[in-house]
Amino acid sequence: MKVAIAGAGAVGRSIARELLHNKHEVMLLERRVDNIDEASVPGATWINGDACELDNLEQAQLHTYDVMVAATGDDKANLVVSLLAKTEFAVERVVARVNDPRNEWLFDEGWGVDVAVSTPRILASLVEEAVSVGDLVRLMTFRQGQANLVEITLPQDTSFAGKPVRKLVLPRDAALVAILRGGRVIVPQADDPVEGGDELVFIAPAEVEEALREAILSL
Repeated sequence: MKVAIAGAGAVGRSIARELLHNKHEVMLLERRVDNIDEASVPGATWINGDACELDNLEQAQLHTYDVMVAATGDDKANLVVSLLAKTEFAVERVVARVNDPRNEWLFDEGWGVDVAVSTPRILASLVEEAVSVGDLVRLMTFRQGQANLVEITLPQDTSFAGKPVRKLVLPRDAALVAILRGGRVIVPQADDPVEGGDELVFIAPAEVEEALREAILSL
């Protein structure tokens, strides 16, 4: 993929390195000259310019990119970058960083955001996920489809232990996408058995989350 990243601070550079490691083509847009450090992310294309300005995005040929990542430390800038990327350059996938959780409600399809990533929310979710058994923990929100990535850890004494995945009765539009067991990530097949302590990862719309939790805890 061709990925453009607005903001070359610590977050933007880290994302760029990971994407380059996975053989993607990366461009970093940074408005502050003192943040331009090509040696810190070798292999990336660096552009000194404000990603909130249309002319700079045109010169960067943003329309040729598959993904825009708005990763600055300013929520207002990330919203503007997302909107320009989606509406002016038809970028297929827009991912935006949310710095202040109070602003998270703004990061939706109205501002061109496909996926909003809130670091405080993710950290809180990981804490909950580490200590909660039987609770539904929301890991990530996919705004465009109004669906969430959620996790439920089965109690060790679940009566469903040993039964196959196909026996799970899930609410409409909820889908089991992974089973985490020990150090393994299992892509569930119909005949795979479930065990106590398994972490079940689902994609589900928000309105069925409570029904999903009740269905799993009734096992």
